[in-house]
Parts: sequence; C-alpha cells; structure tokens
Amino acid sequence: MRPILAALLLTVAVPALADAVPQAVAATPHFTPRDVFALEQATDIQISPDGRRIAYVRSVGDIMTDGVRKSIWLIDTASGSQSPLLDGPGSRPRWSPDGGRVAFVAPDPAGKPQLFVHWLGTGRSARITGLPDAPSDIVWSPDGRRLAFTMFVPDDGEKLGTGVAKPDGAKWAEPLKIITKVQYRADGEGLLKPGFDHVFVVAADGGAPRQLTDGKFDNGGLAWSRDGRSVLFGSNRGKDWERNPYESEIYRVDVDGGAATQLTHRAGPDDSPQASPDGRLIAYLGFDDHLRAYENAQLTVMNTDGSGVRIVSGALDRNLRDPRWTADGRAIVAQFDDHGVTKVARFALDGRMTVLAEGLAGGDLDRPYSGGQFSVADTGAVAFTMGDPTHPADVGLAANGKVRRLTHLNDDLFAGKAMGAVTKHSITSSADGLAIDYWRVTPPDFDPAKKYPLILEIHGGPYAAYAPVWSTEDQLYAAAGYIVVYANPRGSTSQGADFANRIWKDYPSHDYDDLMSVVDDAVAHGNADANNLFVTGGSGGGLLTAWIVGKTGRFKAAASQKPVINWASEGLTTDGYTGMLKYWFGAQPWENPDLLWKHSPLSLAGNVTTPTLLLVGEDDHRTPPGEAEQFYAALQLRGIPTGLIRVPGASHHGFAERPSQLTAESAAILAWFERYRSR
Repeated sequence: MRPILAALLLTVAVPALADAVPQAVAATPHFTPRDVFALEQATDIQISPDGRRIAYVRSVGDIMTDGVRKSIWLIDTASGSQSPLLDGPGSRPRWSPDGGRVAFVAPDPAGKPQLFVHWLGTGRSARITGLPDAPSDIVWSPDGRRLAFTMFVPDDGEKLGTGVAKPDGAKWAEPLKIITKVQYRADGEGLLKPGFDHVFVVAADGGAPRQLTDGKFDNGGLAWSRDGRSVLFGSNRGKDWERNPYESEIYRVDVDGGAATQLTHRAGPDDSPQASPDGRLIAYLGFDDHLRAYENAQLTVMNTDGSGVRIVSGALDRNLRDPRWTADGRAIVAQFDDHGVTKVARFALDGRMTVLAEGLAGGDLDRPYSGGQFSVADTGAVAFTMGDPTHPADVGLAANGKVRRLTHLNDDLFAGKAMGAVTKHSITSSADGLAIDYWRVTPPDFDPAKKYPLILEIHGGPYAAYAPVWSTEDQLYAAAGYIVVYANPRGSTSQGADFANRIWKDYPSHDYDDLMSVVDDAVAHGNADANNLFVTGGSGGGLLTAWIVGKTGRFKAAASQKPVINWASEGLTTDGYTGMLKYWFGAQPWENPDLLWKHSPLSLAGNVTTPTLLLVGEDDHRTPPGEAEQFYAALQLRGIPTGLIRVPGASHHGFAERPSQLTAESAAILAWFERYRSR
C-alpha cells in the first residue's frame, strides 16, 4: 500500500507548487498572472455592407466570474469611435443586406439564447424567436425579410427494454444511458444528447421558425441562394457517414419545402458554400480525400446545378478558409496561413491572388496559434482581427491601400509594463536540412550580457501552426525570467501539404530532430543557459514533450500537458476515434500494433530520467485523462520524480479557458521547473 499512497499524495500535492512561483525583481512592471483576468480581445468582426460601421464581439475578462463577458460594440470606421450596440451580453452580430439592422444572439430572461434584431435607425431591439436551443450559422436572406439558422433538434435515441414504472414520489437512480451511435461524445460537450443540427428559417420581424431539413444527419455552414428561394449548406449524408467523417457534400433546400438536393459528388469533404452576387456560381471549400493525414482545403466554384466544377486556388499550396464573394462577383476573398502568418487574399476567378491584409490573430489567448477572422464590405474594405506578439486581437481595417488598428483594447492594462519581445528565426533541421521556423521570446528587461533558463514550448495538433501573435503563457514564462522558444516543426500547417504530411504514419519522428535543432540554435545565440533547459507543450505538444524525455536527458524538467501517451488506447478512447488512426497511421490497433507502439511515448518510458509533470483536464475527451495517467504510473513505478495535475471541469479545448486555471497551470509549471533548476 505504501507506494500507492505515496503516488496519491503526490498527485494531490502538486497544485500547491503554484505557491512557489518565483517573483522576479523587475526594473519596470511586468505582465502578471492577475493581468490575465483583465485581458480583452475582439472576435467575430462584421463590417456593414457600406463599410461605414463594424460590429464586433468584445470579450472582457471578469475576475469575479472567472471568465469573460461578451458584448457587441459598433465602430465608426471614419472616426474610430465606438459604442455598445445594446446593454447587456450579446454575440454573433450579423448585418442585414441594407445595413440598417443587426441580428444577434442574446439570452432571454430564462437565460436561453435567442435571436434578436436591432434597428439602427431607432436604436430599438426586438426578440424574434423563442427557441428551445441555441441558434447557429445565422445568415440574412438577400431581401432582408428572413433569417436562416441551424439549431439542434432532439431525437428519441435508443431504447432497450421496458423497466419497472417509477412510483409517484419515489427517488430512484438516474436512468440508464444507452449508447449505440458511432459518435457518442465530444470534447467540451461530454456524452452527446441524441439529435441533429437542422436548418430553419424565420421572418426577420418575428414569427414561427420553420424547419427545412430532417433526417438523422447534421447540417451547417449556411448561405442563401441569390434569389432567396433556397438555402445552401454542407452535410455528410453518406451511407456510413458516422465512420467516414470526410464525406460531406453541398446541398440546396427550397425554403417553401421539399427534399434537399445534392450539388457536389466526390470522395472528400465539401463545405462553406457561398452564392455569387449574380446567382450564377457557388464558391465552396473542399478537397479530394486521399486518406492522408493532411490535405489543403481548396477554393472551388461550380454552377448552381453542381456542374462546371473548377478549382480557383490551385496555384496556392495552403489551406483556405471562410470564402466570401466580392460585391462585383469577379473574385472571392478567403483567408489562409503562410509560415504561421494569417492572411486575407482576393482570388480572381482565373486564379490570380492579391493579399489584402495580414497579421490576423486568433481567438486563443493562452498560446500563439495562427488564425483569425475577417469580413468584407461591398466597398472592398476588409475588417479583421488584428494582433501581434504584444497585443491580443483588436479590430483592424484594410481599406484604400491603408491598414489601421481601430481599437486598442488592452492599452490601459499594458500601460507602463515591459513585455517579452518576440523575434523570428529560421534553422535547418539536423535530420535532413529541412527549413524550420521558430520564434524566441526574451524576458522583459532582457540583458544580452546575461544567461537565462530556456523553455521549449511545443504546439498541439499536430496539424496546426504557431504564429507571431499574443501568448498569455509565453508572456508569463518570460516575465518569470525565462527565454521561451516555440516552433513549427514538420507536421505543422501553413507551409504546404508536403511539409504537413512529413509525419504521416511517422508521428512523432523527425519532428523531434527539428525541435532539438531549434534548441541548439537558441543556445547558440549565447543567452540561453544550456544547463537549464526545460520543455512543455499541450496535446500534440504534450505527446512530443513525453517523447522528448524518452529520447534525451538534456532537459532539467518537463511538463507534458494533455498528452497522447499510447496510440492504441488513445485511438479507441478519443472522441475523434473514427478518423484519428485511420488517417494519421492508416491502421487500427489490431491491424498494426507494432507501428502504433513504435510511435507511443509509453514505449520510451523505461528511458526517462527527467522529472516530469503531467497535466490534463478531468473532462478531456480528446486526449482522455487515462493517457496522462499511464505515463504518470509508468514513471512512478520507476521512481522518476513525477507529478499529476487534474484540472477540474476542464475539457481539452477548455483546458485554459478559465483564467484562474490558466494562471494556476502556468504557475505550477514554473514552480516545477524552479524545483529542478540549477543555481
């Protein structure tokens, strides 16, 4: 019993490490954990058709609720002045075609999300729905008379047998949860309620919503036909759709009723339809499914009946997102990531591309992932989430050849504070000379004559990319006196399909060499202390952290966050089990167990000598807690200094969503590193 009790006690005691975070003496004030609660950012930016106003969702930290307050604000693009659209919370603003109204979602008195419309001329708002569930994919009809949206519609679900009737007033256990669906749980949601997302329309001045689709299929990504007679959407309705997640097609359904008509037909996903202004063409995104781990979504157009399919973005080896037609119908605007930098570009129908804006920032505040949002006015002006390494997303505007930042949401919070400076570097991998991008964050008040401990911070995915944008965690690490390096090793996106697929059926592998080459280069700069190296990362970065400590002892300590440890168990317990092993390794555990074991960090557990901290959300369904627990148990059995932190109520993607948990996690990691740092 004693070893078991010791392991349990260590598990409980690890969060107290946060109390031991070093307090650096700063010449100027630094970014602090308490500042995390006050961070603001702009999301869901929507520019009016005439380009004169921008509606956006302003997320403001709230230390009393340990979360954010979301409200809708309006900006005058000429003066830059802004004001709230309404009193109270709101989200998902969408302009009417004439720019005189804004549809949005807000809670009703009972707290249920409902559709509202705000009239700019009168300053009045009206609730137009009484829905049982939250509306999504909100789009105006071209004539402004109706709104289409999707909403979850419950299904009866599976029933097996008939139990004894419950007597009135009896207190019984919860009923059985009978599961027969292939996709039965999802990260952030837990066990899924039986039912499907369907398409609805409702009059823009209120009335009874009408359901346009039915059947046991999910539907989403809505757009109207230009004549307003039908709604376009994406849906996976294949014979075995639950086991084939990359088989969605574009459909059209008439608003007056009738069955949905399938417009695309290929092996691969098609989604995000958008009708051209003249109604002759439909733009959409998709790719041919070659059963590889990664494919670029290409910008494609077709005639309204599904004929005449042609790729518009064929010359660009990047993944396209969020297509929008220009008002003249001669081009389509979409966004993509290029070497970590998110850009918005105009694609003419002949394939010519013109970049309109770059430097978009995503919605993640904790880590520097690429991404962002944009909106296009009829004038050609582009509003977008604009950010950089020392500013979370603000509202940016690209118009008339100029780019302006219209908001400065965190200026008061950051006033007088020194932030970690971020610089880009490039190296060639020791494995094969492949070019690798990385960024270095230096501590505030950085002294080139000094040496600093270094943290290698690794992104997840693996099919994702880091970027030169804001990162709360990296700024906290830098403020504690560490140099931080983060990179896009092979397997990362934003550098082409071949670069991403270099880890196909071989993950992890030479991405390890890429990361070690990054550390070598960072040390060669002369400021990183080679005797005080540390490593951390989340999800795919957690996997690579665990892999690294099994391959080398050069790091003083490690913190593996929400990792994959054993591909066999991960592949059958993750919420994405229908596609993960099928696409990433081309084999299930019973088909090629040796391949999966070869790439599992658990296979290297016998080599580990590095003190390793494991962190995972208790409600994580993407990399379930059992993954971290396997590595924890293996290292405990071997007597390696090991800690396990379980984050209550946290999902995989919500792991750092609550500011209190984000700051506690970062503090615990820093304290763990300080425990093993050489002096």
